[in-house]
Amino acid sequence: MATKPFRLGQDKITLEAVREIARFGRKVVLTPTAKKKIERAYRYLRSRTEAGETIYGVNTGFGLLSSVRIPEHDLEELQYNLLRSHSVGTGAPISVAQSRAMLFLRAANLSIGHSGVRVALVEQILKCLNAGVTPWIPEQGSVGASGDLAPLSHLSLVLIGEGRAYYRGKLMPGSRALKAARLKPIRLGPKEGLALINGTQFMTAIGTLALLDAEYVCDVADFAGAMTVEALKGTTSAFDADIQRVRPHPGQAIVAKRLRAILRPAGKESEITHSHEDCGKVQDPYSLRCMPQVHGASRDTLRFVREVLEREVNAVTDNPLVFPSGGKVLSGGNFHGQIVSIAMDALSIAMAEIASISEQRIEKLVNPAMSGLPAFLVQEGGVNSGFMIVQVAAASIVSENKTLAHPASVDSIPTSADKEDHVSMGAWAARKATRILENSRRVIAMELLAASTGLEFHRPLKSSPKIEATIRALRRRVKPIKKDRTFHLDMGAIETMLIEREIDAEI
Repeated sequence: MATKPFRLGQDKITLEAVREIARFGRKVVLTPTAKKKIERAYRYLRSRTEAGETIYGVNTGFGLLSSVRIPEHDLEELQYNLLRSHSVGTGAPISVAQSRAMLFLRAANLSIGHSGVRVALVEQILKCLNAGVTPWIPEQGSVGASGDLAPLSHLSLVLIGEGRAYYRGKLMPGSRALKAARLKPIRLGPKEGLALINGTQFMTAIGTLALLDAEYVCDVADFAGAMTVEALKGTTSAFDADIQRVRPHPGQAIVAKRLRAILRPAGKESEITHSHEDCGKVQDPYSLRCMPQVHGASRDTLRFVREVLEREVNAVTDNPLVFPSGGKVLSGGNFHGQIVSIAMDALSIAMAEIASISEQRIEKLVNPAMSGLPAFLVQEGGVNSGFMIVQVAAASIVSENKTLAHPASVDSIPTSADKEDHVSMGAWAARKATRILENSRRVIAMELLAASTGLEFHRPLKSSPKIEATIRALRRRVKPIKKDRTFHLDMGAIETMLIEREIDAEI
């Protein structure tokens, strides 16, 4: 992780930087370049309103009430009322890391210099972020239309000393959190309330963290699948480079190359592979043989999701937008979350398939007719049930994923008196993508547990160096399974390893 502060206005915003800031507390500073851009847009917007112009969200109502002109003496109250009235979120709170990612992305959006807010507002966001004042944000309430209005309103309340926030592990009123961190509430200027809540930072923050975890899970899935191939004494011929060359999808080629490197590294052949080279086996089940095609399709999909999110974290998504150099203040629709919503649905489908094929590999491991191993991977079957219900649990999760993978982005419910007549449902798309990711990570943990157990039946033969290293990592948390025990604890231990990235899945 980078140790130097992230410099808004100078450093390119990457998804990895978002993760470092959100999960590991990397500091963020506002550069002079960014301050100049912010200030320029603010002064230009003020010059337009001081000249008597009517500008949406600055001196008008919102949505259907955009035709209502607000008197000068009510402009500050307008912004406060906006945040309070839009703080209608419900349900469980999002994680601290997700909320911190939102804070950073909101500051990044405003720092580009097309929002017409004061430098002080952006600095207030960064003060909270760097001090560890994290807004409490309920997960439900956004349709992803004029941005993530409800969750961003809850975030913004803390900046003005309202709402709720976490500080040093405790949840408290926002005013108390600011005081504990020696910060003061900020007073809002014209448009600043609107600028804080128009945007896609809820769905983008959640989606970014989910994607980065998904990419790692895909890497581990290759290892889990390779371990299952070894445990089942499968063939590696389906991973030959020539097969991939004549169907040149990038993800497929990457997965096949990884599987070859894991299973048959040059000069370090697996003893298990060598032991059955003349067994006459020609083809394995699809869950083994088609890993390049299935895992690869998910990888190609995640590449699309990454491209969308990399653009979005560097985008301006509030409204209206200020263009000082062009002499324009324009009302548009950059807050609409459709592109992120579709990407999140794609992420859901990609990870659901990773879990689906993994569950089928688990089934092959526990099925003696397919594996040649003891039924349910346990000696003394009968008195021991072994992995019988591990596979059942994996099947239940995969079925749940199938329901959750139904796309949210194809739904739309008109809101705001039909002014916002097409919405993205991007917030739900991101939330359920995270749920599917978590489910899929659990299934991969189950496969790692089952495959490592299957490999124990081939001892004293050793597998490839990469697989043996993975088994050693697993054994630091989970001892070999000889008879029935509470598998829930073993599965949870491996899931924790995946969350904390303790398994080296690089090639």
